[in-house]
Amino acid sequence: MRADLRSLPKGAAESIAKHIVAAGQLIDDEPEKALEHARYARSKAGRVALVREAAGLAAYHAGEWAEAIAELRASRRMGGGPGHLAILADCERALGRPERALEFARSSDAAQLSADQAVELRIVIAGARRDMGQLDAAVVALQGDDLDEKRRDPWSARLFYAYADNLAAAGRTEEAVRWFINAAEADVEEETDASERASELSGGAPAQFLVQVPKPPALAKEDSPAESDGTRSEATETDSAGAAESGAVAAEAKDGVATDGADKDSADKDSGGNDRADAAGNDGAGDSAAEEAAEDVTAESSASADSAPEGSVSGENVAGDRAAESDAVTKKDSEKDDKDDSAS
Repeated sequence: MRADLRSLPKGAAESIAKHIVAAGQLIDDEPEKALEHARYARSKAGRVALVREAAGLAAYHAGEWAEAIAELRASRRMGGGPGHLAILADCERALGRPERALEFARSSDAAQLSADQAVELRIVIAGARRDMGQLDAAVVALQGDDLDEKRRDPWSARLFYAYADNLAAAGRTEEAVRWFINAAEADVEEETDASERASELSGGAPAQFLVQVPKPPALAKEDSPAESDGTRSEATETDSAGAAESGAVAAEAKDGVATDGADKDSADKDSGGNDRADAAGNDGAGDSAAEEAAEDVTAESSASADSAPEGSVSGENVAGDRAAESDAVTKKDSEKDDKDDSAS
């Protein structure tokens, strides 16, 4: 700085130097005050390249884009060299002239930039491409040999962050999350919000939990004999229980058939006895009165059987009762005949 201010009177040089130092100290936290100090220095030493450079940088941080361009261009003319191409290009973007920003990347001065200055210019050019709607071109503008997640250059965090930001703008969310994580890992000074951006894009998950752990492969059925044996055992028990239940049902059905057969045989025997009783009564009577009584009994039995519901035995019981009455009548008539014969 002293060499640049050597052309000034000693007292003026010291005063201007103090204002430039103050501008540099305030430029990040209080850019407006920094610009005031830089403007005062410019007013006293407007022909010094260093003073114009300080004024241009202070104007840039204060958002005075046109002033910043004028001061930095003047500094380049006075001092030579590539100057602050990235800042000049960014001021053109801020003024709504992204196409002018692209011209700085094509200039011959761009080849003279240092590595960190070249990266800054690439970041600005990518932003200009985005302003023009060229999202894929913005992503490509940042690609290069230094875009390597394993590298840790002083500018790696900013480069990785800018690349992730443009990937997100292009709709390539998964890649953006990965590069935001890379930026967070490279950002030792925590100058960026890469972790928060990665969390936001991934649905709120913390950045350290975004790496997916592959699940272990599922065991095949033949690789788990214990499970297979247990399954077969359960199947065997189920089959045995089913067989036992089926046997019980079959036995119950068999008992029911046997019971129905016994009931049927009993009914047949009762019916046969009734029939024999009817036959004996008809043979023993020998007269028309007994036959008429038997016919009445048979008619009543038929009527009772027809009126009885299906499955009922009331008809057979009535027939048995009528048969018994017929026997009693026949016996009484026989005794009467015997008495008449004795009286004769």
